[in-house]
Amino acid sequence: MTIDIHTHIMPPTMPRWAERFGYEGFVHVEREDACTACMYIGERFFRRVGKNTWEAEARIDDCDRHGVDVQVLSIIPVLFYYWAKPKDALQTAQYFNDYIAEVVAAHPGRFVGLATLPMQDVHLACREMERAKQELGLAGVEIGTHVNGVNLSDRRFDEFFDTAQALDMAIFVHPWDVMARERLEKYWLPWLVSMPAETSAAICSLIFGGVFRRYPRLRFAFAHGGGSFPMTFGRIQHGFDVRPDLCAVDNDKPPSAYLGHFWVDSIVHNPDVLHFLILLLGEDAVCLGSDYPFPLGELEPGRLIRQDATLSERVKRKLLGTNALRWLYGGIDRVPRLLRERMPTIQSTAS
Repeated sequence: MTIDIHTHIMPPTMPRWAERFGYEGFVHVEREDACTACMYIGERFFRRVGKNTWEAEARIDDCDRHGVDVQVLSIIPVLFYYWAKPKDALQTAQYFNDYIAEVVAAHPGRFVGLATLPMQDVHLACREMERAKQELGLAGVEIGTHVNGVNLSDRRFDEFFDTAQALDMAIFVHPWDVMARERLEKYWLPWLVSMPAETSAAICSLIFGGVFRRYPRLRFAFAHGGGSFPMTFGRIQHGFDVRPDLCAVDNDKPPSAYLGHFWVDSIVHNPDVLHFLILLLGEDAVCLGSDYPFPLGELEPGRLIRQDATLSERVKRKLLGTNALRWLYGGIDRVPRLLRERMPTIQSTAS
């Protein structure tokens, strides 16, 4: 069984939020034809997308072509809207979450949904997370690497983590509003350099800020192979060892104590880097992720894992499917009945 934990989706149409709320910055979509659409932020062109960005049937066709059984759906990060007025961001989040829930409900054996939240207001975010779990049946949430410049270790987010742990929601952390954009705009460097740095900063803030320690039952997964964290881990650990006065001010446990505590996806585009991820974090901590349907992702999901002759079939099964189930649900035995019935290979694949 193959599960892709990192895929993005959006509704085929969106309200003109700027007209509704009275200020700019929101995305609107203009269809070019039945198969393509353009995303705009105000009058500025942002991205051209194909119908597989919004149409479930097109996604299923692609999944069948590439041997993917289940996609985990999350909204495109440009639609987080953390900068908006909280009640407006709640309204947009509800719109996106309702759409994801509709897609999952229509194809329960093919999709699992993650909610987006108005993280600029933690109380509103928690109420929407409760709705996403209890009414919509979504399995987790997708959040950004920071919230308007505030790191995830800030104690203002304790209510969010308390609620996520109580609801048993998986958490997928994706970079957005990346650092140093004004200096790195040329050569697509925000995507190549800033995004990996954002993810590393989020992981480090959760380690050094003691979030992993305070919430041991939370299940985090991080996009893009954990960003630059794995390749700079030696420096991070060394910094903790030689300057605990600067690094260990909120948590005296070393970064090494949390290796294997969280999951990362497999979008690293290089077999040697994939091997290092497995060596550093463990074979239970890496899940297939493709960043579908965008070009910087893995265009044939799972190819890097499947074509690696040095990985055993047992390890490949973990990376392609069972690790994702443990991140999403906390264990194979906790997979929802409907998904289990639609996918009877879960039990045999888990062995």
